[in-house]
Amino acid sequence: MQMSQLSMRKMMPALLLLCQPAWAEGEFWTFQPPATHIAQQIEGLHSYLMVVILAIFVLVFGVMFYAILRHRKSLGHDAKPFHENTTVEILWTLIPALILLGMAWPAASVVLAQKDTRGATMTIKATGFQWFWAYEYLDFGFGFKSKLATPQAQIDNHHNGGEAKGEHYLLEVDQELVVPVGQKIRILTTANDVIHSWGVPALGVKQDAIPGFIRDTWFKAEKIGTYRGQCVELCGKGHAFMPIVVKVVSDADFKTWIASQQARAKAMQDDPNKAWSDNDLLARGRQVYEANCATCHQADGKGSGPFPALAGSKIANGSKADHLHIVLNGKNAMPNWGSLSDVEIAAVLSYERNSWGNKAEMVHPSDVKTARGAK
Repeated sequence: MQMSQLSMRKMMPALLLLCQPAWAEGEFWTFQPPATHIAQQIEGLHSYLMVVILAIFVLVFGVMFYAILRHRKSLGHDAKPFHENTTVEILWTLIPALILLGMAWPAASVVLAQKDTRGATMTIKATGFQWFWAYEYLDFGFGFKSKLATPQAQIDNHHNGGEAKGEHYLLEVDQELVVPVGQKIRILTTANDVIHSWGVPALGVKQDAIPGFIRDTWFKAEKIGTYRGQCVELCGKGHAFMPIVVKVVSDADFKTWIASQQARAKAMQDDPNKAWSDNDLLARGRQVYEANCATCHQADGKGSGPFPALAGSKIANGSKADHLHIVLNGKNAMPNWGSLSDVEIAAVLSYERNSWGNKAEMVHPSDVKTARGAK
């Protein structure tokens, strides 16, 4: 016994040292620090329910093991038949019902609060694509796509040939969702292809994005900062590659940002009255391709994995009607791109059909307009 106690004393410092990293990384195992009142409510509800569940666990198993040990056969106890007891049956029905009511009431209050989008100062539409998010600031007349910004070399790190993983590995984007502090923001969610889910734990938000449906949720950030989330609905091969980054700024900074984004959107708009030459279409098409298509089909048009190569493909070198049909309606993992303007679709198709050794008929905005009407 003395040897055993001595060994344990010697082992304790080593055990404490091993446990220290786990304690230091405590936040990894719990909620992100809440940045909204609703997130605080969710965290409080979780802690309350865990206490109730733990108390039930200790009570039930405590009584059970006490009965097993105290009345075991080796102590001379014999099992005896017994009959129903109305009082006991009423108690073990009534007490759990009261416990459930005590759990359901605060839970229902939090759920109802999450769904109350009244009084929002602005509305932002979030559309899920495989595999990125697109945002539209409906009150300000512009939008943008928000895509993963983690370098491919970091993603390939597991092959020991890439870069070391950055601080925000798979949780960084090329353009953040920017909102003002202290204002109620309504988020409309939908999807272009499969079911996604827009979730940012620190803001207390998780809302499914379903093709053909509009759902809504809200948040009101109380602290300036950057908050990170992810798509939290398994949506295919690239599910891990569609992060969400919300940047909360002061009201003055938000107004400045809005003005710059509106100016940028205006500068990027295509002149509907412009007579597009082939060279102009190809130049515009390259911009559209790099912004929307290169992630899957690659910059050199050679494709990757399930995404087919465009260089030398039958589609890019074939009928422009077939090419238009795929872009407007989607196919397999490729979403439809009908949200692009007629000029953007004509330009990017012309670029695909006349790049990487391809040589096919140009597509003009009038062709796209006709194809839309034929759907």
